[in-house]
This record gives sequence, C-alpha cells and structure tokens, in this order.
Amino acid sequence: MKSTKTFTTFQLTTLVLLRLLIGWQILYEGISKLLIPNWSSAVFLRESQWILKGFANWIISHDGVLQVVDFLNTWGLIAIGLGLILGLFTRLAAIAGASLVFLYYLNSPPLIGLEYSLATEGNCLIFNKTLIEAVALIILVAFPTGSIIGLDIFISRFSKSKTMKEE
Repeated sequence: MKSTKTFTTFQLTTLVLLRLLIGWQILYEGISKLLIPNWSSAVFLRESQWILKGFANWIISHDGVLQVVDFLNTWGLIAIGLGLILGLFTRLAAIAGASLVFLYYLNSPPLIGLEYSLATEGNCLIFNKTLIEAVALIILVAFPTGSIIGLDIFISRFSKSKTMKEE
C-alpha cells in the first residue's frame, strides 16, 4: 500500500471526497429502497432491453428469486455505501459497487434504438451517469484511501502487527 507521501493533499482530499459522495449516494439509494413499502426491482428489470433482458425476465418470473434479488440489492447498496463512507473494506466496497452499478448499466444503457418508459436524466448516448459512477468506483479501487483516511487504517495496522508477530 502506498503511503500518504505519494499523494498530495489535494489528490487525497479529492479522492476521499469522491469516495464519500459516491458512498452517500449509494447508501441513500439502499436506505430509500428499504423504507419504501413494497419496493421491488421488478419495475427496473421490466425495462431491461439489452444483453441482460432474458436474465431480468427470468428474475421477474420467479417470485422467490425476485425477493432474493431485492434483498441483496437493498442491503448490498447499504453495505457498499457504509463501506465507502467509513473507509472500511474500501477496495471490496468499491469493487462490489462498480460491479452492481455496471449491472444496472447493462440492463438499460443509453443506446440508439432502445427506449425506456421510465424517465431518465438528460440526453445520453452510450455514456451515462451510471457508467461514469462505475468507472469512478474503479478509480477508488486503484486508489483505496480507506487505509489513509478511514477505518481500513485499523485493519492494515492489525495485519502488520500480526505479520510482525509471525516473523
């Protein structure tokens, strides 16, 4: 792991700010799903028109599977958001977040010929905020600031002390 000396104060601040902002947005998405009575991913999955359309339809057609997907989606978002905000298991949270957000993208990318009944933000072609967020999370995987500013500090200290004791 790189020490703080490899980052300028500005670089570290912007990376931590990016982590916090994305973490908050993802955490809020999870909490809102938890608090909305009878929320289900079925509405989103019905809109799937691209390479995951068949998989989305399969999920919708099996109530038990849909309930598991809804549970994993809601609590996954909450766990990912908390991990990013707290800087706890930051790399894992960023990988999980990028994977989940990229799955959202693959279900409804802004491509020519695909039309969705759900409202979208702005006019996008190929690249949208979902894809940009996935890429930003990959950046956070490359620069896991949780071991500098976050609870990952304690994990790295524990790992180092354990390694030193074994030697």
